[in-house]
Amino acid sequence: MKLLIVDDSRTMRSILASYARPLGFTVTEAVDGKDALEQIARHQPFDAVLIDWDMPVMNGIELLRILRSNPSYANWKLMMVTAQSSMSAVTAAVEMGANDYLMKPLTEEMFQDKMRCLELVA
Repeated sequence: MKLLIVDDSRTMRSILASYARPLGFTVTEAVDGKDALEQIARHQPFDAVLIDWDMPVMNGIELLRILRSNPSYANWKLMMVTAQSSMSAVTAAVEMGANDYLMKPLTEEMFQDKMRCLELVA
C-alpha cells in the first residue's frame, strides 16, 4: 500500500509515517499541496493521501479539490488530518470529497482506527 502524507510540519509527517509503516504502508511525503502534486506525478498511484488543511503555497482544501476533480484519482482514499475541528470545516471537507477526517492532536490508535474505517488495513 502506498501512502502520501502532505503536511508542512516535518514533525507531523514523521509521526504519521511512524504510525503508517508498521501497518505495511510505503510512505512518500510532501510539504504542501504543490509538492504533493509533484510527488503524485512522480510516484503514483497512491492508495491513500493524508492531507493537512493549513499549509503554505497550496492548502489542503485546494489539493483535495484538484484531486477529486481528476477521475484518475477517484479510487484513492483522501483523508484530512488537521486541527480544523469545527463542524463546518468537517462538513466542507467531506462535501468536497474527503473520505474521512482525523483531528489533531491524534494518537496511533486513532490513526489505526481511521485506516481500518477506510478499509486500508485489517
